[in-house]
Amino acid sequence: MASIRKNDTVMVIAGKEKGKKGRILSVNPGKGRVIVEKLNIIKKHQRPTQKQKQGGIVEKEGSINISNIMLICGRCEKPTRVAYNILEGGKKVRVCKNCGEAIDKG
Repeated sequence: MASIRKNDTVMVIAGKEKGKKGRILSVNPGKGRVIVEKLNIIKKHQRPTQKQKQGGIVEKEGSINISNIMLICGRCEKPTRVAYNILEGGKKVRVCKNCGEAIDKG
């Protein structure tokens, strides 16, 4: 599950948001789900609290299954699967399967 990380740009490949791109806000590897910015918007009925005096219907991002998203390569701008290369010093980097470019900077 290390192929997808926070702040990666991904494309949804299945479901009602199919074909849309967004940035990952959070990853839950235990449940295999991610939250993508401005995608899969749900409406939650929120009750007034001490912090939020105004209750009502709040719109927020819902989670998406990791199997329904693909990482977008920064160089070729296409959805891609992820391979791994090990550099000198033992550092493991993610690599685009389409163009062979390293996805991790550094």
